[in-house]
Amino acid sequence: MVKKNNYNIWKKAKKIIPGGNMLISKRPPKFLEKKYPIYFKKCKDSFVWDINNKKYLDMYLMGVGTNILGYNNSYVNNAVKKIIDSGNTSSLNSVEDLKLSKELLKINKWADMVKLARTGGEANAIAVRIVRASTNRDLILFCGYHGWHDWYLSANLINKNNLDSHLFPNLSVAGIPKKLKGSSISVNFNDFKKIRLLGSKYKERIAAIKIEVQRNDPPTKEFLGEIENIRNKYGVKLIVDECTSGFRDNFGGIYEKFNIKPDIAIFGKSLGNGFPITAILGRKKIMLNADKTFISSTFWSERTGTTAAIATLKKMKTLKSWSKISKKGKFIKKKWGEFSKTYDLPIIITGLDALPKFEFKNKNNEIMKNFILFEMLKKNILAKNIIYLSVTHSDQQIKRYLNNLKNIFYKIKKNRLDHHNINNFYVKKLKIADIKLKRIN
Repeated sequence: MVKKNNYNIWKKAKKIIPGGNMLISKRPPKFLEKKYPIYFKKCKDSFVWDINNKKYLDMYLMGVGTNILGYNNSYVNNAVKKIIDSGNTSSLNSVEDLKLSKELLKINKWADMVKLARTGGEANAIAVRIVRASTNRDLILFCGYHGWHDWYLSANLINKNNLDSHLFPNLSVAGIPKKLKGSSISVNFNDFKKIRLLGSKYKERIAAIKIEVQRNDPPTKEFLGEIENIRNKYGVKLIVDECTSGFRDNFGGIYEKFNIKPDIAIFGKSLGNGFPITAILGRKKIMLNADKTFISSTFWSERTGTTAAIATLKKMKTLKSWSKISKKGKFIKKKWGEFSKTYDLPIIITGLDALPKFEFKNKNNEIMKNFILFEMLKKNILAKNIIYLSVTHSDQQIKRYLNNLKNIFYKIKKNRLDHHNINNFYVKKLKIADIKLKRIN
């Protein structure tokens, strides 16, 4: 069998696909373009096989957070296969829409109605459209990452760096109508002084405040308190985006942990364990305004996504998956802290226990993270500084990952003690000068 060159295929893809692929988080220039296993052939549980059948343990993105039950889950797959055999779409509606909506309302008892979509970006856009129709106001205050649509990127029309701290830096406003300037304003997470100021300044214009409840650090009481004050004083709606956090810390939304009472909540990613499905839940008085405006799409009516979600919810509830993955993550965070102390490599550990993350407190943070990625690849492990944990990550797999990470921390420390510049060490000794040092998390 002739070995396929991932990088050569990638070069061909870039000629006919803008950016080379469909998801920015999977673009190899942000990793190690010539060294990374760009394309996969199959996946199962916690493993991914590249197009040359090389097997990797995924202690990294796990489908960018879509697979709490692990890759290629048989229970979910079998439910979907039955649907495929009887037909996925027709001229009529699928009853699975209703079944999934009922299940989600059982979990989120405050909500009354549901709209279903297939991607996180469009779900966020739907929620924004609904609150604008509900309030007859146009301004959205937000913090966090909420997709690629015009309403979100328009925040960078005010200042090109406004979105830098929310997830991806340097997001361009090319193609965004300049007339949208001022229609959405970003606020750094937990900046209660700024949210208070904006609330007072734009009180008659604000349709909603939109937040990711927790991606890295938890929300402070002051921040949540200011949001509540604005809601109560000015009739502003609250949207919580749980596309990433949903079903990771509990069976539902992490907003419950902080006693937040949203008007709309959005779920996605792990909801379908790899199958495309997102949900927008809200209070009836607000959700009914979806009929005031045009919100519709052909493939929102297909039923593999809804069927997968129904099966995923059932399996997560049986396994208490959120508890299992949180326990694993708490242990990993503890070991990260130990490695940091042992090798005098200060790190900042954040994130949900089920979605642990760290950053080096060092000007070479990006280089050091990519060094981890490179070294782990040599051990057939996909790993960097963040882990989307799944129930299929076994104790043995976690031990394998941690043992290798410990050795990498030692290598980084040893290089520093020798007074070498780690950038020279990384590029010259490992001969990977093609590395692209850009933030991806």
